[in-house]
Order: sequence, then structure tokens, then C-alpha cells
Amino acid sequence: MKLPELLSPAGSYEKMLAAFRYGADAVYLAGEDFGMRSAAKNFSLEEIRAAIPYAHALGKKVYVAVNVLPHSNEYPALRRFLRALAKDPPDGLIISDIGVIETARELIPAAEIHLSTQASAVSAAACRAWHRLGVKRVVLARELTLAEIAFIRRSTPRSLELEAFIHGSMCVSYSGRCLLSQYLAGRDSNRGACTQPCRWNFVISEEKHQSEKLPVYEDRGTFILSSRDLSMIEHIPELVEAGLSSLKIEGRMKSAYYAAVTANTYRMALDAYGRDPARYRFDPRWKEELDSVSHRAYSTGYYFSSLFENVNTVTEDGYIREKAYLAEAIADTNENGLTLFLQHNKFSVGDTVELLEPGRPGEPFSVSALLAEDGSPLSSVPHPKQRFLLSLPRPVRKGSILRGSYPHL
Repeated sequence: MKLPELLSPAGSYEKMLAAFRYGADAVYLAGEDFGMRSAAKNFSLEEIRAAIPYAHALGKKVYVAVNVLPHSNEYPALRRFLRALAKDPPDGLIISDIGVIETARELIPAAEIHLSTQASAVSAAACRAWHRLGVKRVVLARELTLAEIAFIRRSTPRSLELEAFIHGSMCVSYSGRCLLSQYLAGRDSNRGACTQPCRWNFVISEEKHQSEKLPVYEDRGTFILSSRDLSMIEHIPELVEAGLSSLKIEGRMKSAYYAAVTANTYRMALDAYGRDPARYRFDPRWKEELDSVSHRAYSTGYYFSSLFENVNTVTEDGYIREKAYLAEAIADTNENGLTLFLQHNKFSVGDTVELLEPGRPGEPFSVSALLAEDGSPLSSVPHPKQRFLLSLPRPVRKGSILRGSYPHL
């Protein structure tokens, strides 16, 4: 059966490599301007030009986000950016503004137009209208239920692709259109500069006692505007059967480890369903994998109810972190059974760590010995970016990951 595309975030070239290595069919990224995540490292034009042929050699795709809401004075720079992209067009452009759509169709006719979730497409009528304007794919608003998505699929041409977010952070504002950051910090969310004030810890004060700050509580937390994170890993059959063309993971601001784990987990689940839908069974280890990345409490968002209470608010004070990213293999296992790693966090001989490879859940093992590159023994690897050799339970390929427990570290 034809499975939907698995689409991963790529906030940098390193994150793109991790997403592809661990099973993403496509990535979405942005240049240094005109994307909705200006705080991410993002891609230079040279990196975008390198990323596209790299992806195509793997049979994968690259979509470039140009999804800000630009003002009139920004259009000359926007046109220069689009002309530069036209020299080696990406597979698609993710756009929310109708003026940008028209400009992109003029300057990069070879690239598909994907309508951003910021355009708030919530009906079949809206999707059909955008399709007539040249949109190839609609990234549906996150406020839709699965039943509504299935109806839109039945009521729109098959030539129109439908994409939806299935994992990651959710904005407290409708489809990500937010004015709060501009009001509180002077940085426009709708032009890529969001300071994420919905994640702030709020207090109140009484007019005549300004120095006395009182916390604002809801449920068990003071993060009263912060939505839970989305996770649909337990509902792969429903997502596929709804007729979606692409399943999208949020997270261009997240780490390469996040890109690897989320792509790997959803790849395992999708492939398991694709092999035999009738015998498909959810594997609890997939949920454990997604618990290993930094996240807020999970929910299924609006997929099974249109009520906002299902996504708001977090029940813990901020992020949950269950695993630490320890090291990445920077070469295949050599003929002596040793693998060269680049360290990211400290660990020591005797620690129990986990090995993560594409297509497998994490596998725990005990570190019996660590070696420097010259073969001399190490008791630990305390310094970031240190290179070291390690004997693993089996040979691995470049890009495999070591991780450990936060409480243990």
C-alpha cells in the first residue's frame, strides 16, 4: 500500500542529515530570511543548494518555508531570495500569504506551492479555492478533527495533496497566527521572530502593591497559555486511512537528536502498518522513544475533539526530559570492532547507556571500556566534542546515537 510521506523538520544541515538517516521521506527548512523560525540556525543559500541534490540522490525531497506575512517594503528582498532559489528549485515552497504565492509562481514556476498551516484552511471549499489558485498541497489547520480531515479528502480533487502535523509543539494562537510576541517583546511572530511568550511563567500584581508578584495557577502549573505537545504515534492507522498525503513533524528549533528520534519512531510505525494493516499492532516502545526527547506533556490535539481543553495546558512546569544525547558515531564500526564517536554529554565506564540505530528502538548496554583515539584507556568522556572509541554490542553505521538517562547523569 502507498503510505503517506513522512516529513521532518530541518533547522540546520546537521538536522537534515539526521532526519534523512533515520527515515524521513522529505524535510522542510528555511533560508536565513522569510521563514517562521528565525531563531533556528536555518540554511544559507549555499546550504539550500547543497541540500536539494543531496536529498534527490537519496530519492527524498526538500521543501523551503517562505511562510512569513511580509509587509510591502520587504518584497524587494523577497524577490531577490526567490530568484536565487530559482537557480536550483526546491521540490516545494511552503507559503501562507497570497501575495507571496503569486510572486513565487512568477519567479519559480518549477516549484510546487504548499499552503502553510498559517493560512488556516479548515474546509473543503477553502482547499478547492486554493487549488484553483495553483496550490499543489494544503497544510491543514491544526484545529481540525480526523473526521473533518477525512471529509475534506473526500470532497477535494485527488490532484490536491493534504498534509497535517502529527507531532510536536502547538501554538496557543489559531494556526500559529500570534500577536502576543509583538505586543510583549516587539518581535513579530508572523514574520518569524516569535519569542514564545505563551511558554512564559506568568504572575499578577495588585495595582497598589506592584512589588508583590502572585503566581497565576491553572491545574498544577503556572504556564497558563502553554499548550501540550502533539503526539499521534498511537493512531497511525487513523491518520493513513483519513487520506493524508504527508504526515508532518514540528520542530525546526529542536535538536538533531530530536529529528533522528521522531523520524525513526514514526518510520517504524508507518512501515509496520504498511507491511500488513490487518496485523498491525502498536508497539509501546515507540511511545517510550518519543518520551526520550525533550517535550511537554503529550496530547492528541484536536484530532478527536474540537474542544481546546484537550490541548491546554501543560500539567508539568515546562519540558520533560527523560534522555540525554551522549554521542554520535562519526564513522562505521572498524575492522577491530570499535566505533569512533563524537561526544555531546558526559558519561563514564560502568554507565548503562542506550544505542539508537535507524529502524530500531533504543537498546541498553553497559559501557565496559572507553578508549581515546590513540587506544589509551579513558575512565570517562567529560569534554564536549571529544572523540573516542567504543566497543558496541554489534557493528553500527555512521550516525548511530548513544543516549543516557538524565537522572543517572
